This record gives sequence, C-alpha cells and structure tokens, in this order.
Amino acid sequence: MKYLVLILVVLGLVWMIRRPRGASDRRDSQPRPDKPTDTQDMVRCPVCDLHLPRSDALPGPYGQLYCCAEHRQRDES
Repeated sequence: MKYLVLILVVLGLVWMIRRPRGASDRRDSQPRPDKPTDTQDMVRCPVCDLHLPRSDALPGPYGQLYCCAEHRQRDES
C-alpha cells in the first residue's frame, strides 16, 4: 500500500513539473479574430422551417429561398 501512495506522489510531482507554465501568456500572444471568417448567413425554408446556409438554398419566386427543389415546387403550386 505504501508503494502505491509513493508511486502516486511521484506521478503527481512529475505531472506538476511537466505541465505547461504560463499558458495564459501563450493564449494572449495569439491574436483573436473579432469575427470568425467562415460564418455564413442562414436562411429558413418557408415550407419545412429548416435553417440552412444561404449558399445551399435554392431561390424561388418572390425572392424566397428553399432547402430543396421539392419544397420549391410545392410552394409554387
């Protein structure tokens, strides 16, 4: 039992010595972007209320955007 405690103490000391110090300094040195560059506008399909990126949406009549051709055709009729 005493060997188990000794091993745990040694492992704890090794972990404390090897862990990165000053992690907050390294985090602050990297510039944080104000806004992520890969964000896209999201739109809602008027038929099923699915939200999807504007680049994936299909245009329909009157400027509405749809998630698929089936919903675009369903809404046109």
